[in-house]
Amino acid sequence: MSEEKNEESGAITIKKDSLWKGATFVFAALLVISLFTGGFGLGKNGVPTTGAAVAPTPTANPTAPTPSAVKVSIDDDAMTGKKDAKVTIVEFSDYQCPFCGRFWTDTLPQIQKNYIDTGKVRLVFRDFPLNSIHPFAQKAAEAAECAGEQGGDSAYFKMHDKMFANQGALDVASLKKYAQESGLDATKFATCLDSGAMTAEVQKDSTEGQNYGVQGTPAFFVDGRLISGAQPFAAFQSAIDAALAA
Repeated sequence: MSEEKNEESGAITIKKDSLWKGATFVFAALLVISLFTGGFGLGKNGVPTTGAAVAPTPTANPTAPTPSAVKVSIDDDAMTGKKDAKVTIVEFSDYQCPFCGRFWTDTLPQIQKNYIDTGKVRLVFRDFPLNSIHPFAQKAAEAAECAGEQGGDSAYFKMHDKMFANQGALDVASLKKYAQESGLDATKFATCLDSGAMTAEVQKDSTEGQNYGVQGTPAFFVDGRLISGAQPFAAFQSAIDAALAA
C-alpha cells in the first residue's frame, strides 16, 4: 500500500486503490490461516469458538472495613433521652470549642427531634476540655457538673445549653450568673465551683476519652462506633439507623 500526506490537515491518508489491493491480500492470508488453525471459526450462533478474548468478569470495589466498636462507659454522666433507648450516643465535648457549638446549634436539634424525643436514642455528655487552647473550658465543664450535682440531669442540661448559647462568655462570674438564671441555689453552686469539687470528675472523663481514642472535640460514639468532628446530621442518621437495625 502507498501513502500520501494531506498537507492541509496534517494527517496521513491511504489511497483507495492501494487500500483495496491491500485488503484483498490480507483477507486471503487470513482465510489460509483459518483453514489450518480454526482460529477464526464460528460456532452455531456465530460466536467465535477460539481466538476471541473473553472479558474478565467485573468485580465490585472492595468495601472499606467498618471500624470496630469500642466499649465506651457512660460513667455516671448526664443523660438525655429514655434510659432504655436501643442506641446510646456518648459525646465528648468542650464548652469553648466552636465546632462543639456548631454541633449543638445545627445537628443536635435534628437528632433530638428524630431520635431522642422518639425514644430511640439516649445521649450521654462527657467532658473533654482542651485546656491548652481553651482556658475557660475546664471551669465550664466543672460548672455543668456542679449544676448536675445540685439539680440532676435536667439542671445539668440547662447549664449545658446556657454555656453553648454564650460561648464567648465563660468566665467564672458569667458561669455563676447562668447558674442563678437556671434556678440553682447560687451559694451552693459557687461553693462547688470555687472549691474545685468537680475537677477530678472532669479529668476522669478526659482521661477515659483519650483511652477510647478521642483526639479532639467534638467526638461521638454511636453504640461504640466513632464519629469525629461536627459532622452533618446525615452522618449521624446513617450511623444511628445502622445501629437501630442491628
